[in-house]
Amino acid sequence: MSTEEQSIDETNNSESRAQNHEQEELDEDLRLLLLPDASSLPQTPPSAVESNFVTYFALDFMKPGHDQYVCRHANGLCVIGLASSHIAFKDEGGITAVDFNVGKSDRSGFKVTGKRKKNAQHFESNTALCKVSTCNDSFIVRCCVKGSLLEVNQQLIKQPDLLNTSADREGYIAIIMPKPADWLKIKASLVDVQEYKKLRQVS
Repeated sequence: MSTEEQSIDETNNSESRAQNHEQEELDEDLRLLLLPDASSLPQTPPSAVESNFVTYFALDFMKPGHDQYVCRHANGLCVIGLASSHIAFKDEGGITAVDFNVGKSDRSGFKVTGKRKKNAQHFESNTALCKVSTCNDSFIVRCCVKGSLLEVNQQLIKQPDLLNTSADREGYIAIIMPKPADWLKIKASLVDVQEYKKLRQVS
């Protein structure tokens, strides 16, 4: 092999090593991007609610201590329920009964059908959704969001204890679809999770 050929080979090898080194750096950067530091990950993965919904709170809605949550999905649907700071949970025996027969109709008796949500009832934010009872008292739970009532959680009729054990999951009260313009007005009166924790001193 001539000196010139050796020089060409060395140049090619040098360029190849540089390209390999550059590729390794890129691969490392990509690995760090896709695989975060394990120490920075939460101990438990986020739930479907935490991943797909943004949670807000209506504090002292209509009456002191009547705190409710509003979990809003990206598609606009709002899941309504009792916040952990709701006055009903302060009763030692917890919630013992849920009755959707309030106002002029039984909320559990209607059914919404089809894409157009036929038969959906349109309610104001202060419209009563249900009555929850404890051993010593009863409380009216309201929509707190103006919109179309799409569903109430009928499981609560037979299993009111879901409110005591899983109010923010299986123990939700109802699902409501507000109009975008109404939602903007409603949102202005709500607080986010951080503000809720600060005001109610809950973890």
